Formats: sequence, structure tokens, C-alpha cells
Amino acid sequence: MEQEPLLTGSINRGSGDYGSHDNSQDYQHEESPGSRRASYSETDDSYHVHDDANADLYIQQAVVFIEDAIQYRSINHRVDSGSLRLYRWYYSKICQWGLGFTIAVILALAFIERPSSLTYTSDIRFKPQPWEPPCGLTEGIEIVCLCIFILDVTVKTYLIGWEEFRMNKWLIGYIVVIAASVIDVLLSLSMACNESLRVRRLIRPFFLLQNSSLMKKTLKCIKRTLPEIASVILLLALHICLFTMIGMLIFAKSDDPKKNGEWETYFKNLPMALSSLLVLLTTANNPDVMIPAYSLNRGYSIFFILFSVFGTYLLMNLMTAIIYNQFRGYLLMSVQTSIIRRRLGIRAAFEVLCCPGRGHTSTQSEGHVERVAVSMFLQVMDRVHMKSYCREAIIKAAQQFPDGFINGEAFQRLFNELDKDFMKEHPPKPEYSSRVLQQIQYIYSQYYITVLGNIVALANVICICTVLVVNSEKSTSEKNYFYMEILNCVFILYYLIEMLLKIVAFGWKGYLSYRNNIFDGFLTVLLLAIQIAIFITYRIPYKEVDPITQRVMTLWEMVRLVNMLIVFRFLRIIPEIKLMAVVASTLVDLVKNLRAFAGILLVVYYMYAVLGIWLFEGAITPPSNMSIITNSSIENTTTGPFSMDCGTFEQLEYWPNNFDDFASSLVLLYNIMVVNNWHVFTDAYTRYTTEWSLVYFVAWWLTSSVMWVNLFVALILENFTYKWDRSNALSVEDVERIAYQSTVQLIFREHVQEPTEEELLAQLQQHPHLHLSW
Repeated sequence: MEQEPLLTGSINRGSGDYGSHDNSQDYQHEESPGSRRASYSETDDSYHVHDDANADLYIQQAVVFIEDAIQYRSINHRVDSGSLRLYRWYYSKICQWGLGFTIAVILALAFIERPSSLTYTSDIRFKPQPWEPPCGLTEGIEIVCLCIFILDVTVKTYLIGWEEFRMNKWLIGYIVVIAASVIDVLLSLSMACNESLRVRRLIRPFFLLQNSSLMKKTLKCIKRTLPEIASVILLLALHICLFTMIGMLIFAKSDDPKKNGEWETYFKNLPMALSSLLVLLTTANNPDVMIPAYSLNRGYSIFFILFSVFGTYLLMNLMTAIIYNQFRGYLLMSVQTSIIRRRLGIRAAFEVLCCPGRGHTSTQSEGHVERVAVSMFLQVMDRVHMKSYCREAIIKAAQQFPDGFINGEAFQRLFNELDKDFMKEHPPKPEYSSRVLQQIQYIYSQYYITVLGNIVALANVICICTVLVVNSEKSTSEKNYFYMEILNCVFILYYLIEMLLKIVAFGWKGYLSYRNNIFDGFLTVLLLAIQIAIFITYRIPYKEVDPITQRVMTLWEMVRLVNMLIVFRFLRIIPEIKLMAVVASTLVDLVKNLRAFAGILLVVYYMYAVLGIWLFEGAITPPSNMSIITNSSIENTTTGPFSMDCGTFEQLEYWPNNFDDFASSLVLLYNIMVVNNWHVFTDAYTRYTTEWSLVYFVAWWLTSSVMWVNLFVALILENFTYKWDRSNALSVEDVERIAYQSTVQLIFREHVQEPTEEELLAQLQQHPHLHLSW
């Protein structure tokens, strides 16, 4: 995603990490601990003393470079011993979790700041006066958070050096945002917290953005995709304008008032016609918008059908295709940079290790060594923080080298384990001398036992559905629990026997090595505990039992909880069907690995919510005469902007949807993003404020529904396609065993161009703090 070619200049330019954005600095540190040559003459005895003194430093550097490679971080940071210790401390889990918690706290302040969201309802008719924090409380919390951010930016600036800092726009912006926030907090305190606008609320999402490298790359991808999106939006605008003019000509005002329904409601003037067709583009007012004309002549439907076909089904889907194609291309380029960072980090680790004087051997004719001793490599791997199965695989592969040394190419290959799937191996089954136990083990190791369990779970769900249908119109006191309890006891007994026999067949460790068994076992134990509680509390259930008691839980609540758990147990079929397993794992991976996209959506939501509060707080007010709302005999009542016409904000009682506090603003923005009935909100705010309010809502619709939802759909398709293609060669059991690591980098792995040896060495020569020469 860089402006320059991927392997010329800094690979970190414009990146999200706090590494370099310009590697052209040629300043040198003479004989600094972080500087060394990649090759030395073996006859230089003085070097051995220097090498022994810095052996631990070289290992420390290699450890950090490998960790940078694992996390796709830039290696352009200080490499002296003290800085490396600070660097590893900064990227430790406790520091990163602490920084993340601080960001979450400062963003969450919007919920308790004025206007506070701390009320049980957002309905302006019944909303109580919210609790307002005393002046200085939220400001004090914010100052603490800003102090942590100041410490954060100070550490980052030190680690990369001043020259690198000057080239990093994100860090400069970080300081500017912190400074602006501090000034705004001081102004709030000086005005006794009575200021009308808090600018710092609008810029708080920057703290979330700057802390995620992938978020920044995604933002750059979106920025570069905007021209293509703008071209399609322009085409949509032309489409709407063309049909608006045609519609105003077709549905002009007639001399016969009975034929003016379409004109009066939707095409009375240009703004009304534009907004009507814009809403029709989202299908939110279909078929309402054409009913008045369609009632007069069925031929008028052709106009609206043509508009929807060209706009909704052609242009909008074309928008999805363009966004997917362009965004995928730019994301691929960004991922290319991440992969290069990994290769560069591994190569840098090799370079700081492959120097003579530490167990290396070489011939005099060679003059230099380009190999790493396995013993030294194992010391490095003992210190590296990484997944245990990757560490074990890499160490096992390193121990296979017969001569005890690893060359550069083999060193890179060792870390290919980072890109491989982890296949979880199940523990061996226990060996029994008893023939009965052997028979049980044989039977319950077969696949048809799983199929039988799924059939039983399905039968259980069908029984529950049948009872629910029979009792759907009965009150709690009229329901008969006897037969339901008998059925539940029978099925729970089967689940218990199945669990115990599987434990016998596979052993405790073998049973728990299957995720499906963990899920089944947990629910079975929970079901058994609740059923025992029912027996203890109500004895054996019978028809005359009184379900309404003063106990902690009524019989009805307990039975309902048991049935809910049984319905959840039916989800055990998901891993047994490949397509369902792939879909489920795709959803899990989206939650785990595509958080950057959700993070940017959160940033957009946050900023639009703050803007909405600024623009529309208190704009919508209920009428002073509340009887107008509840009196159904009054139709088409209008008092000022208030309207009780069918389908309006007031008639639908959309009062909780407003911009009077931060929480209700988020919900309102979500309702508009879904686009169902979004014209109701735009109509209400144009009546209560001005017609210019439509600009805000259309901008939000374009940002969220048109651009972001299409981006998310495209990424879901890419993720699912990647998972499905990889699953085609696997059986259902393999899909169950495999632990996919479907990061964004791995999704595009097959399309990434690997850097050459010369390109990696050229990048290492430009490192601002680690000076290597050959």
C-alpha cells in the first residue's frame, strides 16, 4: 500500500506501526552496540573478544526481529540492549491490553458525559432526567487517559528515533490530537463544564485508529477506493436526476384533484421528488411510492420498475463489484507489505546471528561465515514469544540439520511453519483388557454413533416444537408439564449415557480433545443439574403442581431453560456437515481477524453520532398535549411540525430514535444503515429542523449502507471462498481437527510475490539503527 515500489525505500512508509517512514537517513553510529559487520576475517582475534561481549545482544536482537516478523511489525527501531528491553516491554500483553483499555475508557466517556445516556429508556415522552456527572469527574478520567497517551507517544518516539519520527505522519497527528484534547479539557474546566461543543469528542476515535496497523492500512485502502466509488455514485446521481425529471413530467399537477395523489405525496417539488426516488433506490418505500399512480393506471408501474431495475439491481450491484475489486487490489498490496516485513524480520535475525566467534567454523578461503549454529538458534527460540505448536515445529525442524548449522535459505524456510495450519492430534485411546470395555470402545469410536446422536437431538427438538405449538395459546398456569418432563428426562438420560460411554471409549483427554464433545458434555452436565434441581424442588412432576410459587425459579422457568439448552445442543450438527462447518468457522474468523474493519466502522459511527448530537440534540419534541398521541379517533392531526399521518415518525411512535444522547444516536444510525423505513427519520428531521438535515442522513447512508456494507460483503465472500477452497481437499473429520488461522495476510498468501534475497539485503542496509556491511 505504499506510494513507492514495495521493495524500494522504506517498506514502512504510511504504515500503522511506529517504525520508519523514510529509510534514507545515512547517519552512522561508530562502533555502537547495534552496529556490526556481517562478515569478518577468521584471523582477527580481537573480534572474538568483542563478539563474546555482545553475544547476548545479538541473541536479543534476533529475538526481537523474529517477534516483529511474527506480528508483521516494522524492524526500523533502536536495537541497543536497553531499547530492546523497553521495546519488548512495550509490546508485552499487559502494556498492550492496558493501552487498549485506556482507549476503550476514553471512548466510553461519551456515554456518561452531557448529554448522559444513563437512563433506562431513550423515549423522549417518558425519559427521566439523566444523572449528570459532576464537573471534573469525566474530565479527570480523560486527563489520566491523555497522560497515558503522552507516555505512549514518548516511548514510540524514543524507540524509532527523532529522524524517523519526523517522517511519521500518524505519530505527528497523534501528538496534535493529544494537544488539542488537552486544550479542550482545560477550556471545559475553565467554563465549569457548560460549553456547548466539545471538539475532543469528535477526534477521540483517532486514538483507536492510530493503535492498529491494519486499521490504518484499511483506511488507506478505502481512501484509494473512493475515486471509483465516487464515479458510481455520480452515475447513481445522474440516474436519480434523470428519473426525477421524467417523474415530474409524468406526474404533473392535474386539473382533476382526484388524479393528484402521486403529485401531492411524492412529486410536488424537486426536493420531494429527489428524496422519494432516493428512498425508492433503497426499496424502503416500495411499493408505497407508486400506489397513487398505479391505482389510476397500471402502466405507471413501468416507470418505477425501470427505476428500480437500473438503480437497485444494476447500479447498486455494480457498486458492490467495483468496491470489491478495487478494495481487494489495494488490500492485496498492503498485505504484500506485511509479508515483506515478515521476511525482512527473519532475514535481519539471521544476519545478526551469522557472525564468527560464537561456535561457527569456516575455512580460511571463505573469509566469512553465512551460517547460524543450531545451538544458538535454539537459545533464540527459547526466548521468542510465539504459539507453542509453531515453536515446537520450528525447533524440531532445526534439530534435523546434520552438520549443526543453518544457512540463510534454510533459516527462512524454518519460519514457513508460521503460515501452516495447526492440525490438532487427538491423544491415543486407552487400552482395556476387559472385552466389554473393548466392545464399548469399538462401538463408540464409530461415526454412526455421532449420526445417531444427531438424530436423537433432532427428535428432541421436534418434540419440543410440538409441545410449544400445543401450548402456544395457554397461560403459564394452564400448561401441563408432566409429559414434557418425562420426555426431557428420557432424552437427558440418553445424553448422559452417551457422554459417559464416549469418555470410556476415548478417555478423559481424548474426549476433551474434540470441541464437539466439550460442547455436548457441558450442556449435558448443565441439563442434568437443572433436572435434579427440578426434582428436589418440585418432587416428581404431576398435573396438579402449582407453577406459581415463591421459589427462586418457577417450574415453568426451569423447564423453559432446559428446553432452550436442548435446542442449543442441536447445534452439534454444525461440525458434522462440511458446508455448515466452513460457514460457522468463517463467521468465527470474521469476528477474530477482521476486527480492523469493524474498528473503522466503530470510528465512523462514533463521529457521526457526535455530529448528530451537535446538530439535532433536542430537535424532536413530543407535543405538549399528549392526548393527541393516544387518541386514535383523531386523524391527520398537525400541530407545527407534528403529524399523525399514517407512516410518519409520530404515528409509528418512533420517539426513542433521537439524537438526545450518545447511546440513542448509535441506535438511530444503525436503524438508518439497515435502510428499512429510513425515510421516516429523514422526513421527521426535515420537518422539525430544516431540509438541509437530509444532507447528514444521505451522507450517513452512503458511508454506512452503500460503501461499508458492500465492503463487508466483499470481505465475507473473500474469506468464505478462501476457507471453502481449502476445505475441498479435506474430509469432515479434518475440518473438525484443523485450526484455521485465517488472517487477512493468509487469505491473500497465494497472490503475494515473495521478495528476492537482493531486495531484502538492500532493505537491511537502509536500517536506520542496525548498520550491516558485507
